[in-house]
Amino acid sequence: MDNEKLRLIAACAFGLEALVKRELIALGYQPHVVQPGRVAFEGDWKDVCRANIHLRVADRVLIEVQAFDAPDFEALFETIKAHDYARFIPVDAKFPVTGKTRLSQLTSLPAVQRSTKRAVVESMKHFHGVEELPETGELYKIEVALLKDVATITIDTTGSSLHKRGYRTLVGPAPIKETLAAAMVDLTVWRPDRPLLDPFCGTGTIPIEAALAGLKIAPGINRDFASTRWAQIDRKYWNDAVTEALDLQDNDTQLEIEGFDVDAESLDMARYHAKLAGVENQIVFGQRAFEDTVTDREYGCLITNPPYGERLQQEQQDQLRSLYQQFPAVLQQLPTWSLFVITSMLDFEKIVQKKATRRRKLFNGRLECTYFQYLGPRPPRLGDAQISDLQNESDVDQAEVETPTKPAVAIAAPVFAGLQAKDHEQALIFSQRLTKRARHLRRWPTRRGITCFRIYERDVPEIPLVVDRYDDALHITEYERPHDRDLARHSAWLELMKETAAETLDVPIEKVHLKSRHKRSKGDQYEKVADAQLTQQVTENGLKFWINLSDYVDTGLFLDHRVTRQMVREQSEGKSVLNLFAYTGSFTVYAAAGGAVSTTTVDLSKNYLQWAQRNLELNSLYSPKHEYIARDCVEFVNEAVESGQRKYDIVIIDPPTYSNSKRLDDDWNVQTGHADLLNATRKLLNADGVIYFSTNFRKFKLYEDQLSEFSIQEISKRTVPEDFRNRRIHRCWKLTSGN
Repeated sequence: MDNEKLRLIAACAFGLEALVKRELIALGYQPHVVQPGRVAFEGDWKDVCRANIHLRVADRVLIEVQAFDAPDFEALFETIKAHDYARFIPVDAKFPVTGKTRLSQLTSLPAVQRSTKRAVVESMKHFHGVEELPETGELYKIEVALLKDVATITIDTTGSSLHKRGYRTLVGPAPIKETLAAAMVDLTVWRPDRPLLDPFCGTGTIPIEAALAGLKIAPGINRDFASTRWAQIDRKYWNDAVTEALDLQDNDTQLEIEGFDVDAESLDMARYHAKLAGVENQIVFGQRAFEDTVTDREYGCLITNPPYGERLQQEQQDQLRSLYQQFPAVLQQLPTWSLFVITSMLDFEKIVQKKATRRRKLFNGRLECTYFQYLGPRPPRLGDAQISDLQNESDVDQAEVETPTKPAVAIAAPVFAGLQAKDHEQALIFSQRLTKRARHLRRWPTRRGITCFRIYERDVPEIPLVVDRYDDALHITEYERPHDRDLARHSAWLELMKETAAETLDVPIEKVHLKSRHKRSKGDQYEKVADAQLTQQVTENGLKFWINLSDYVDTGLFLDHRVTRQMVREQSEGKSVLNLFAYTGSFTVYAAAGGAVSTTTVDLSKNYLQWAQRNLELNSLYSPKHEYIARDCVEFVNEAVESGQRKYDIVIIDPPTYSNSKRLDDDWNVQTGHADLLNATRKLLNADGVIYFSTNFRKFKLYEDQLSEFSIQEISKRTVPEDFRNRRIHRCWKLTSGN
């Protein structure tokens, strides 16, 4: 069945068929529009995977099983019954039937669905040679669509609509679908080398979709589909489709995308969504009123979804019109830009007192809207080949490529401030330092079974980066430091450093992950993130760990605690172990591997605790003797002391600098709170128990005068790994009862 030919349908919103057709042609198919909202193409099971992962504008990918005349219920039932549905649907599959009917004699939709279901059941019983269909397996959703007495039977391979990319987990007011946002970008003259601005960005959908398209990141690469686990589709097909998508990604392009909004909460969502989508370094979000829109960039595209009348109460209509009347004044400040606005305000052109170059009817959900397109002058350096390409685009107006009647306004500053000689000099210094460090570290890691280690840590002050190696990937973190680069030049500088690290250390650029680390405010140590997509494993001292190099500032495995973890492992046999502020449970894994009779892992974040459980499962260490508690650690210790029921042999305490909980009257910080926490934890120790306490707070001072019941030994010099040039990356103490 590998090469079985299928008739596939890419379903989309009305008005977007030409875009979907163009997408399919780019993927190598020969599609044709069969009816509004449906584009057909031929393929096989491999193409089911490719289409689902790559299509940006389509809503779902369907398999067309049958299309036939159905003037009455007998024709509908008998034709379906005679067809071999066992070819598509396993014997144990769930196969609910939905339907729609239009301009047909069979007008009762419930009756059409029931008849279709019975007919499919009879077909499957016959062709599978069974008497019962348990419907306990995977989902194969069937749709019967009647149009002018022609029935089309399809099976949905997608599941949740393709607009659900996986990055938009928070919902703001009046969201726009990702597929519509992608279509809006596709219908403009924007290219990755031109600036893009959305002054009403909301939760960031249009800028994010533009960034994904600009970097050629397949929209479905980070999600599952209804057909992911279908028996007909070998898992290799999905893996091949993902590999193809990754190969097509353009990781070298630096985009110039900005999103602004007046609502701070929406902007927080936008930044979070961009981070989940993996394009946070490609988009600048900021709080700004529309009338304050200004830029020194030329030949950009303003693409936006401003408020509609449907969003506002009746008494706010005057404010809405006033907002729209600001468009001419704003655009006067952007003389070389093109404007693309979707709105349900039919008199938009009258309000702004200018007819659009082109108008297109689109649907935002069920709301009919108009996409107004105002095309500005083309960039003067547009080559003949590019002009030819634009002229051949069916959805781009001729006005885009015509020379403007008035000369473009000359702006001294270029769109992208080019890299200067100083930047290239720093890249050379960076490369030389990386080469030296890699040579120094080339022996001991592999000999000791260590595949994750630090290579560079702000060795050169003007290059404030940290470079860690995780197996075959690099994790680069930028720390804030004053510099004279503007945003565009700094983005280019970061890309240059990323490329330098990749080339110097012989790592593919797609496996180099660069992030920015900003100073966190008090009580801000917990990431507000959804469940991690843990797709990469690394090995340390023979143990395996899930890491995430793309979604978090921290990866899930703190490399500076490698030595301390091994110490705990060597001492854990037959011991009960408590891991406070456990993060992703790496200490718990080491303790369990060392033979601990029980472990208790405590962290405020349920996501991190789930991560910790997966780490234990990865090492075949998961069992009921390992307990996970989502709780504020200070509360947990105090309540455990009051109950007097818990005793431990080893306690690991590695707190963040700040910690907060809504259930506490005051925020907790490591400097002022460590003595009380340690004294309380001492009461949980067995007679020969030990506490390993560590902190990364650079200005930390241990209050030994408040810890008189302890015997204290600082072991920092022993616990900082040799790959860390910063010997004060953390401080660590061993505390035992002094009685």
